[in-house]
Amino acid sequence: MRKAVATLAFIALCASARAEDLKAFKLTIDGVAVDIDAGESVDITLPDGKQAKATLERNAFATFSGGSFSFVHPSNISVTKTDLGDNIKQYLMASALGTIVLVQEYSAMNPVSLNQLMLQEMTKESVQAGAALTQEPTTRKLADGKELTGIHATVKTRTESADYEVLSYGGDDQGIIMVTRIDHKNDSSEAPLLDKFWESLKVKL
Repeated sequence: MRKAVATLAFIALCASARAEDLKAFKLTIDGVAVDIDAGESVDITLPDGKQAKATLERNAFATFSGGSFSFVHPSNISVTKTDLGDNIKQYLMASALGTIVLVQEYSAMNPVSLNQLMLQEMTKESVQAGAALTQEPTTRKLADGKELTGIHATVKTRTESADYEVLSYGGDDQGIIMVTRIDHKNDSSEAPLLDKFWESLKVKL
């Protein structure tokens, strides 16, 4: 008897948990709101009594905009924003495999002279652990003709290797620094993410 009661209580608890599952999105049509997840379809009764079916699908790509830049990224990878103080904001996009796009936005100084310092900060732990760092100057030209200057670097250990790019663009007391990182072993699957970033990057300075 106790076992049966416990089983019924467990079933009731699971049913209650399912009933309280939260959806990621709320879709509102003509004043009628329903909770829905990407990829789902729901039936909606409109105020006039008519039935409608709504489907929510996620686009493959989305545009992220900061104060002075924008770029296109896979919609299933989020971009986080952090206020670092001193009129510096940082935006980070990181894939599950460790590919990174980092943008720092400066609104009180031109950061072009900080490329080397940024590279050192990004690689110092690996270098301190014995990794070899090689670097060379590099440039990238955006679609609108703006030219970014900076550094291409490779950090190599006995078993692993990763590429970094640190590029910047600045004007009077403002500018941005962009850093990308990708492991060599993930080049085939992750390089398109970085290609999309550079192809779509717009700097509004």
